[in-house]
Amino acid sequence: MTGQTVFRMALKSIFKNKMRTALTMLGIVIGVGAVIVMVAIGNGAQAQIKSQISGLGTNLIVVTAGSVNTGGANQGAQSFNRLTVDDVDAIKREATLLAGVSPVIVTRTQIVGGTGNWRAEVDGVSTDFFTIRDWATTSGDLFTDEDVRTKRTVVLLGATVAKNLWPDSDPVGQEIRLGKTPFTVAGVLAPKGQTANGSDQDDVVIVPYTTAQTRLNGFSFLGQILASASSPATLAPAQEEIKGIMRAAHAIPNGGTDDFTVRDQTAIAKAATSTSSIMTSLLAAIASVSLIVGGIGIMNIMLVSVTERTREIGIRMAIGARGADVMLQFLVESIVMCLLGGLLGLVAGVGGAALVGHFTGWSIATPASAVFLAIGFSAAVGIFFGFYPARKAAALDPIQALRFE
Repeated sequence: MTGQTVFRMALKSIFKNKMRTALTMLGIVIGVGAVIVMVAIGNGAQAQIKSQISGLGTNLIVVTAGSVNTGGANQGAQSFNRLTVDDVDAIKREATLLAGVSPVIVTRTQIVGGTGNWRAEVDGVSTDFFTIRDWATTSGDLFTDEDVRTKRTVVLLGATVAKNLWPDSDPVGQEIRLGKTPFTVAGVLAPKGQTANGSDQDDVVIVPYTTAQTRLNGFSFLGQILASASSPATLAPAQEEIKGIMRAAHAIPNGGTDDFTVRDQTAIAKAATSTSSIMTSLLAAIASVSLIVGGIGIMNIMLVSVTERTREIGIRMAIGARGADVMLQFLVESIVMCLLGGLLGLVAGVGGAALVGHFTGWSIATPASAVFLAIGFSAAVGIFFGFYPARKAAALDPIQALRFE
């Protein structure tokens, strides 16, 4: 028989009993749909994590205080702070692989203005900070190098702070108090959202670091130093360059222990996306169990079909059909049934993923690879579970088959 004839006969046999065929394909539909939904949710989570991490900054490098040993006991990270503005100046002056460097002075204080008061983090930074963090304003303007040099009392509000203090108006030009010091609102920062660990990046106010040192903090040491590599390819060399400059600035001898720590976001991104990837694979594996169950259902129905069509098989063999022809017919029926179920499951899965994203607000992303994998797996299920019934049909004795009642 030609391939076209086999395919046509397979379709005729499948749609001869529509209800039974629909119920048989249901397991494949549910299986493929579940796999698509799980993979879409998992990929959406990975994309969201990457977006959150990239929102922390462009090619971000963070320099923090190191540790110190006291009486033979290590006091832990950031227990010994020697970071100063001089370190920032040295990095700016000597580094060749950086797009920007900014000191960060961190404190928390009560903010009074607008409709009431709000306690938030206050960051004292330079103008490079906005380049490093890729942060712009939605209203007003960023402060300038002149503002930093003259220690002006200007402030930029994070979106959360602005919303809580001025829920119905634009605060630009308004006066607020940080602690006991009056400041003028220069602008409102664009929303950044949450970090991967759930902290709100918008619950912050930003001032020139010179103003923070003289008016708010009073300490000469920095909370951290932020830098940005000129490109992703120079991220690792830039870190080594910063380490060399810092060791020279702090007069650390060869073999001596660094009193600072230099790191980037790569490890965080890899860990977060790896965890998400594992969870996606696990969810997809659990969902694929229903595909196996659906395959077993198809095998059972095909075995019943062989029994019901035993006489038909005998007649075909009697008029010249070979065992291979009979086997091919039943195998094609199984594959076609699984593929139809796979296509319906694909539609259900994409639609289901969209509904989940709509009602939960989660990020959803259905990769093309998942679509091809689901359809390919459906065909594989049809071949695997259809082989035994097809082989059983091909092995029937024509004489016995013709006598079957």
